[in-house]
Amino acid sequence: MKTANTHGFDRTRLNRIGVWMQRYVDERKYPGSSVLVTRGGDEVYFHACGWRSLENDLPFERDTLARIYSMTKPITSVAVMMLAERGDFHLDAPVANFLPAFSDMQALVNGAERIDQVEPSVSPTLHQLLTHTSGLSYPFNPGVLARAMDEQDLMFKPNQGVLADMVNKVADLPLAFQPGSRWEYSVGIDVLGRVVEVVSGKTLDRFLAEEIFEPLGMAETAFSVPDGAGDRFASLYTPLAGDAMALNAAKSGGETLRLVDQAGSSPFEGASMYSGGGGLVGTIDNYRRFAEMLRWGGEANGHRLLSPKTLDFMMRNHLPGDIASMGPQSFAEQPMEGMGFGLGGAVVLEPGRARVPGSVGDFSWGGMASTFFWLDRRHDLTVVFFTQLSPSSSYPSRSELKALIHGALAD
Repeated sequence: MKTANTHGFDRTRLNRIGVWMQRYVDERKYPGSSVLVTRGGDEVYFHACGWRSLENDLPFERDTLARIYSMTKPITSVAVMMLAERGDFHLDAPVANFLPAFSDMQALVNGAERIDQVEPSVSPTLHQLLTHTSGLSYPFNPGVLARAMDEQDLMFKPNQGVLADMVNKVADLPLAFQPGSRWEYSVGIDVLGRVVEVVSGKTLDRFLAEEIFEPLGMAETAFSVPDGAGDRFASLYTPLAGDAMALNAAKSGGETLRLVDQAGSSPFEGASMYSGGGGLVGTIDNYRRFAEMLRWGGEANGHRLLSPKTLDFMMRNHLPGDIASMGPQSFAEQPMEGMGFGLGGAVVLEPGRARVPGSVGDFSWGGMASTFFWLDRRHDLTVVFFTQLSPSSSYPSRSELKALIHGALAD
């Protein structure tokens, strides 16, 4: 464990984080976890505890590889904005300009009970895909479209073929609502991953590796577990009796840490699907490099990925109000009241309404396996939390961790 009483933190209060993490392990809520806190570019706290594999008695360590699921979304959103900075498109462009399968769209009518109750719709824009206002959905959401997606298993899993084919299947279904009229967590960022491929002429894995991961030194972040990783790839667990992603049919089981996926038999060890919305695996230090690039304004290791002005733009609220004001019916990784949404992550508008300690402007997102990150530019702070338990809605660890961090700040 590393701790510090510098950089404006109280050492005794920082040590509460490790106690809290160990309690989650002792209570069999999480198998293991790690947290990394950086302020002003300097590491001020790291702690890991518990197990990356309960079955094999392997500890959760700093170099443990984890599924980051939806923490892939901010990375793909950065890729989109890199192309926008090059003048390859503007954000109000319809996605049909790049993916013809999204031409001649339809949307479900209000109150639809069947997938064929539709009306004509415009093609969603790139901006609507980035902000989850496109009318797309996820199979684990409630609603008619989500049920149809679930029946076809449109989840962009690592072993579900190639991205182009899956995106075309999504385009064959109607939208859940007219684009721009509501907020619903969706596969929109996966669709944008395909746009990145079409516009750049590179597969998404190549674009991310060459344009983001290599410049930032993120050598162990990819859609497949890196060669030579051995048993460092953590197992995934769930407290549910059924599918760890099937939130509509979630049933609690007697075992709080039921094994779902593990090294040696995981589809993440040879991915064919490059899911820009949820497909990456990596280490906590790798993700810290990405988060620090965002905090620093688009630059790291002497490489500039984005302009500081573009990062400011991304981390503003792009909704007319908070998420709650847009009538969401979907699962979300974050609170909805007092929270806006930028490009790739949530933005704190009012910590009091969100009921979680934080600063106005905090930018954050998490993944289905309960991973989480946020950056607080007011306090020059980045925090990355890794564990491997799905779904992320199982426990209130994210709000608890934010309270612990803010409780340790002395300035």
